[in-house]
Amino acid sequence: MNRRVVHARGGLPGDVLTVIEEPEPAAPERGQVLIRTTAFPVHPGDLQAVAAFRGKAAKPVPAGVEATGVVEAIGPGTRVPPGVEVGGRVTVFPQPGAWSQWIVTDAETVVAVPDELSDEVAAQMLVNPLTTVMLRREAEEHPAFGYDGCLVQTAAGSSVGRLVTGASRLHKPALVNVVRSERGAAELRERFPDVPVVATERPGWADEVHRAADGRPVSVAFDPIGGKLAESLLDLLAPGGKLVSYGLIAAEPIAVHASTLVHKSLTLRGKNIGRWLSEASAERRASDVAAAKLLALALKDQFDVAATYGLGELRDAVEHAVRPGKVGTVLVRPW
Repeated sequence: MNRRVVHARGGLPGDVLTVIEEPEPAAPERGQVLIRTTAFPVHPGDLQAVAAFRGKAAKPVPAGVEATGVVEAIGPGTRVPPGVEVGGRVTVFPQPGAWSQWIVTDAETVVAVPDELSDEVAAQMLVNPLTTVMLRREAEEHPAFGYDGCLVQTAAGSSVGRLVTGASRLHKPALVNVVRSERGAAELRERFPDVPVVATERPGWADEVHRAADGRPVSVAFDPIGGKLAESLLDLLAPGGKLVSYGLIAAEPIAVHASTLVHKSLTLRGKNIGRWLSEASAERRASDVAAAKLLALALKDQFDVAATYGLGELRDAVEHAVRPGKVGTVLVRPW
C-alpha cells in the first residue's frame, strides 16, 4: 500500500490534512521516474495553500511539493537528468502530492542529490535555496546592490533568511538582519558574528538598522511577513529603493500611502516560488537548480531540522511547522 497526505477542503491544516492508503503506483511509463520517499519538508507555504483552498474537492487533493528519496525505477526510454539512476538518491520539485511514500513524477523534475548531503539537507535542497536565488536576483537588479547599497531582511532567523545571510557572506554585499526578539538576535549573532542583527522588540529598532548600515543607503529589503513591519521597511528604504515581499505571515494588509511610493520612487515587488515556476524559462530553471545545489553544498550546515516526525504524527508536525520561534525546517519520514 501507499500512504499519502491529502485534504478535501480548505481550513486549518491540522484539522483538514489526513493520511489515506491507496494501492502502490504502477511501474513508471516513458518520461517518468518512480521514487520511494525517505523524507519531505513541511513548508509554511504548503500549509498556506491548504488553508486557502476554496470549496470542497470531489476527490482528495494530494499535499506537498518537495521530497527526497531513492529512485526505484525509470520508465522505458526515459532521458533522465545527470546523476539520476536506479538506486540513487534524488530530490523532486515541483511535485504536487510529494507528501507520499511513493512518487511517480516527470523525469525533468528530478534532481540528483550529491553524496556530501545528508537526507535531512536533501529534503530541503530545492524550495528554500531556489527562493534564495530568486530573491538575490531581485536584489541584483537594483543598481546599488553590491556597491554602496545595503540589503535589509526580516525573519532573518528563518530557513530562507539564514541562506540569504550565508550567500551574502560568500558574495559580500552589505547586509543587516532583522528578527523579532533579542533572543533570536543573540542566536543569529552566534551563527553569523560578522553580520549585524536588530530585534524589532526594541524601541527605535529602525534607527538601529540605519546605524548598522553605517551610512549606506538601504536600497533593498526582503520581507516574508507583511503588515506593519513591511510599512516600516518602506520608511527605511532610501529613495529609489525596492521592497521584495515573499511571504504571507501577517494577517493584516500592507497599508501605504501613494505619496510614500511616489516621492521616494519606491518599488514594491511580490515574489514566491510559484511565480518562479510560471515565469522562468527552461534554461533559467536549469541554471537556478544548479545554483541551488551549489548553495546547499556550500551552506549545508545552515539547513537546520527543527524536528522529525512520522506520518502518524502529522498533526504534530503541522503544528510545529508554524510554531513561533521555530528554528529550522520540520521534516516527516513516511516509513
